[in-house]
Amino acid sequence: MQSLHRARDRLVSQRTALINQLRAVLLERGIIVPQGRRKLELFLEAFLAQEKNPLSQRTQLLVDDIRAEWRGLDQRISALDDEFTAQARTDGTAKLLTTIPGVGALNATALAAAIGNGETFGRGRDLAAWLGLVPRQATTGGKPKLLGISKRGNVYLRKMLIHGARAALPTLSKIETPLGCWLRGLLARAHVNTVVVALAAKLARIVWAVLRSGQRFDMKAATAS
Repeated sequence: MQSLHRARDRLVSQRTALINQLRAVLLERGIIVPQGRRKLELFLEAFLAQEKNPLSQRTQLLVDDIRAEWRGLDQRISALDDEFTAQARTDGTAKLLTTIPGVGALNATALAAAIGNGETFGRGRDLAAWLGLVPRQATTGGKPKLLGISKRGNVYLRKMLIHGARAALPTLSKIETPLGCWLRGLLARAHVNTVVVALAAKLARIVWAVLRSGQRFDMKAATAS
């Protein structure tokens, strides 16, 4: 399962490189497209359907070739995603993790494959530290000062948890729970990216608690401690 995740991550990187190359080809010809993979896709469909556009015939063939390679990567990534979804439905550990907001089939299968039932870690903070989601500390004049996250440990899982936290933040920050109240307080005094990382660290702790207890995540019982 970890090998499949590594393969998917490689395919996503290749797709990102293709999209960046495609944007560069257009930018060199004065064509600027809004950020976002879907926006670029829709723009190209409409742009290339025009009878007249500023691209030469050879450039259009190049763009078509890149788009074909892009579609091929999409299909391969989608096939792996379907496999992860099926695994999350049948694997008990992964299925348990999907009850946590921000932890979908992709995150659940990756975490289950990497840490099992979490027994390697003595507490939730140890898992967060292994993922590089805890703040670094510096001491000046005997006073400790918290810096940015360490970014040490498992890069892939850290990235996936941050993506999951970013997706779950809008919903979690609006609900009337201790976790929602904690998030609203953070949003009032910190940049949204800082809050996303803080939520990712919180999710890591929740993942450990769910794995060690063997119980589904209960939103009402969740606290911000």
